[in-house]
Amino acid sequence: MTSAPNTIVLIHGLWMTPLAWEHWAARYEERGFTVVTPGYPGIEPGEAGVAALREDASAIAGVGVREVLEHLAAVIDTLDSPPIIMGHSFGGTFAQLLVGAGLGAAGVSIDGAAVKGVNAMPFSELRSVLPVLKDPANAHRAVPLTAEQFHYAFTNTLDEKASLAAYSRYAVPTPARILFQGGLASVTPHAATTFDFADGDRAPLLFVSGGSDHILPRPSSGRTTRRTRSTRRRSPRTPSSTAATTSPAASPAGRPSPTSPSTGR
Repeated sequence: MTSAPNTIVLIHGLWMTPLAWEHWAARYEERGFTVVTPGYPGIEPGEAGVAALREDASAIAGVGVREVLEHLAAVIDTLDSPPIIMGHSFGGTFAQLLVGAGLGAAGVSIDGAAVKGVNAMPFSELRSVLPVLKDPANAHRAVPLTAEQFHYAFTNTLDEKASLAAYSRYAVPTPARILFQGGLASVTPHAATTFDFADGDRAPLLFVSGGSDHILPRPSSGRTTRRTRSTRRRSPRTPSSTAATTSPAASPAGRPSPTSPSTGR
């Protein structure tokens, strides 16, 4: 009998660093999991990583989807056993793509950005990313958000004081190339965000959407879930393993799993 995964890889989203997972990592570690929080190439952990990017973000200016995927895959390859791969925002997209590439025992995409083949950009999402996409020259830059832009895109359910505290602790410039690659995927042959929706042999995926999310609202993640469910080829030995929820995955008592038991293979 295969043992349950005991390692969780947490992948941050754009305008973030591994520090954004500090409370999640502590929660899972307290429950006996090994937690790995890799950054993108050029993004270091902790408060020092945040400070370094605010001082000079040139090291990440040219980083794109494939560079991040190769970097994360190399980290996962060093682990003793396949982990649960969990990501938020574009980190959720990376989690989905890594599972699609055959890595991990399971994947969790929390408010994940759309992969190629999912064409949805509600107004709130467009407004959130417009500060980057409005200037094509940004494709080769690392672009920050202002505190006001961050409040709309990330912390819209918080008051101004709490939003500013989150911005001050976590927000950094992001490699805009990733956003351009994601946004133009539908017209890009062999796009870096290409995902095989019909693969019936990949590990299970859980999609989680936030009802009040601005930067990646429910219609975006909902279309990803429906597309995956409707086109997946299931092998005779593999039950349905794609699920969706509108709240964070609950963990059972005792030694919890960050994925719902119903999504297990």
